[in-house]
Amino acid sequence: MADALPSSSSPRQPKNKGLVLNRVIIFGNSGSGKSTLAKRLTKQYGCAHLDLDTIAWLATTPPQRQSLDVSQRQIDDFVKENESWVIEGCYADLLELVAVSATKAIFLNLPVSQCIENAKNRPFEPHKYESKAAQDANLEMLIDWIAQYDVRNDTFSKQAHQKLYAEFTGEKNIILTNQ
Repeated sequence: MADALPSSSSPRQPKNKGLVLNRVIIFGNSGSGKSTLAKRLTKQYGCAHLDLDTIAWLATTPPQRQSLDVSQRQIDDFVKENESWVIEGCYADLLELVAVSATKAIFLNLPVSQCIENAKNRPFEPHKYESKAAQDANLEMLIDWIAQYDVRNDTFSKQAHQKLYAEFTGEKNIILTNQ
């Protein structure tokens, strides 16, 4: 879904008064559909959306992670500004910072092969890349990174996502998988 979403610069109230989504975290491998699902939910429920890719990295070459303190302040500001929200990303360390405020967790646990196929078919993401050519130039590295999801032991790994899901205390009845 390529719909442009409204800015979250001002407080947002759910537009479906009887159907409140509340506060949702969505996580999984790159290419699992986190952004697509988040955009669909924010459009349906009128809540704010935060893609953690937009705050996790410094604008450097090569890319470097933003400090957790700075990212936490940005997440805290977003949560304070919005009554109802969806925050998505593959960053278990950042999601842990907001999990206590979330009411629902969605772990998109698709097979690595499906995530790779999704990455190959991904539409242009102007909030992440300056051009489609730049996005395409990154595809080989991204596919290699996606392929390592099951064996990595970092904050982006399946292991970290399973731990986040297991420790989440809110509603977590949704695990989407083709396995």
